[in-house]
Amino acid sequence: MEYLLGIDIGTSGTKTALFDTAGKLVASKTYEYPMAQPKNGWAEQDPRDWWRAAVQGIRGVLRESGAKPESIRGVGLSGQMHSLVLLDEHDEVLRPAILWCDQRTAAECDEIHETIGKSRLIELTANPALTGFTSGKILWVRRHEPELFKKCRRILLPKDYIRLKLTGEYATEVSDASGMGLLDVPHRRWSDEVLQKLGINQDLLCRVYESPEVTGTVTKRAAEETGLAAGTIVVGGAGDNAAAAVGTGVVTDGKAFATIGTSGVVFAHTDKLSIDPAGRVHTFCCAVPGAWHVMGVTLAAGASLQWFRNQLCGDIIEMAKERQIDPYVLMDQMAEAVPIGAERLLFLPYLMGERTPHLDPDCRGAFVGLSAIHTRAEMIRAVMEGVTYSLRDCAEILREMGVASERIVACGGGSLSPLWRGMLANVLRCEVSTAASREGPALGVALLAGVGAGLYESVPAACEAVIRTESPLRPEAEAAGRYEAYYQVYRSLYPALRDSYAALAKL
Repeated sequence: MEYLLGIDIGTSGTKTALFDTAGKLVASKTYEYPMAQPKNGWAEQDPRDWWRAAVQGIRGVLRESGAKPESIRGVGLSGQMHSLVLLDEHDEVLRPAILWCDQRTAAECDEIHETIGKSRLIELTANPALTGFTSGKILWVRRHEPELFKKCRRILLPKDYIRLKLTGEYATEVSDASGMGLLDVPHRRWSDEVLQKLGINQDLLCRVYESPEVTGTVTKRAAEETGLAAGTIVVGGAGDNAAAAVGTGVVTDGKAFATIGTSGVVFAHTDKLSIDPAGRVHTFCCAVPGAWHVMGVTLAAGASLQWFRNQLCGDIIEMAKERQIDPYVLMDQMAEAVPIGAERLLFLPYLMGERTPHLDPDCRGAFVGLSAIHTRAEMIRAVMEGVTYSLRDCAEILREMGVASERIVACGGGSLSPLWRGMLANVLRCEVSTAASREGPALGVALLAGVGAGLYESVPAACEAVIRTESPLRPEAEAAGRYEAYYQVYRSLYPALRDSYAALAKL
C-alpha cells in the first residue's frame, strides 16, 4: 500500500492527514496552539508551535496507521495565508508571526498605495494593499522594529516555514505567494517593480514554484524528528483556500466553493485572468498551473461563532462535555428553533475588521436590533445569518465579474451544520453540496503531492479520480425571500456605521 500525506497549518491548529492513493483517509491528527492578541486588532503566533504540532501530527498518523515511512510517496503542505515569518541568518525565528487577520498595518497599506499607485499595484499584483497581506507587515516591522528587521535574512509564509524544517529548502508556490502583495500574479513571478519601489530585497524571498512541483525532499534530521523517510518528496502545496479548491474538486471553469472556517470565503476557479479594478475581491494564482481563482473573503466567519461560544456559552460547553458531543451541535439546535431573521436581530461579523467588500480594518462586530426579548438562541442564529450575509456580499461581486457558479461546494467546519448549509443555499440562491470527504485542504495538498510523485497526470485528473460530492441542497423560494428582506437591511448597516467605526478607532 502507498500513501500521500497532507499537512494543513491552520490558525487554531495543524492537521496532519494520511491518505491512500485513492484519496481515502487512513489517519488524521490535529494539534492546537494559542493565538496572542497583544493589542486590539493584532494577532500573532509562534511559528515553532506550528512545527511542534506538525511533528506530533506526523508521528501520530504513522503510529495510528502502521504505515511504513517509505510507503509515503509524497508530502503536500497547506496553511493560513499572508502571515509573516522572519528568520535570522541561522534560520531562527526573530519574532512571533504576524497573522493574516492582524489589522495593524493600515498606515503601511496607505504608504504602499502612495508609493506605487493603487491602480498600478492592482495591475501588477491583481490586488490592492490590504492589512492582512504580507507586504504591509514587512513595512511595519521595518518601521517599528528596525533593529530586529536588520537581522532578518529570510521572509517565509507559515507552510513554507514547515517546508524549511522538513527539507532545508527556502521555497514557496504561486497560490500562497499571491497573497503577499509582492507577486506579479498575471505572470506568476515576483514583481521587480513592486519590490524596488518598496525597498524590499528579493534575496529575502523564496524561489516560487507551481503547486504540484517538487520543492525538496525530507532531510535526515527532519526524518529523525518526524518519523518520515529521508528523501520523501515535498511539493509546493498551496495556500489554504487554493488547497481547499483541490480538495473539493474546484479546479476547472464553472466550479466554486464557499468556506465557513475561521474566515469565510467564496471562491471561483477561472482559466482566464479576471481582476476587479476596485480590488474588492482577490485574484490569485491557483493550484492548477496556468490558472487563477477569484475569491471574496470575510475575516471572521466561524471565528464569530467561536467567539460567541467561548465568551457567552460556558455552560453549553460543559453540557456538551457531559454528553460527549460538540458544543456547536447544541448551539445549532438552539438556533434551529429560532425563525429566519432571529426575531429582527442582525449581526455584523466584523470582529477583526473586514475585507470583502469593505476593505476596512477599523470596522468591528455589532448586534443591531437587540431587545429584551432576545436570548442566546436568537443571538446564535443572528451570528450564523450575519456570516452568511457577508458571504453573499462576496458572491455578488463574483457575479458581477462573471465568474460565479450556480452550484457551490460548502466546506470548512461550518459546512457540517445542515442549518448553516441551508442558510447558504437560500441566501446565495444557489445549490449547495458538500464533498464526500471532509478533509478539504489536507486532501487537496495530498493530491498535489500525488501529482508531483507521478501518480496522477494533472491536478484536474487527480480530482476526477478522487473527489465525490453529495446531493445538493436547493434554495426554497419562500425562505429565500424572507432572507432577502433581512439581507437588504444588513447591507445598509455598514455605510451607516462607517464613520462611527473610524471615530472609535481614533479614540
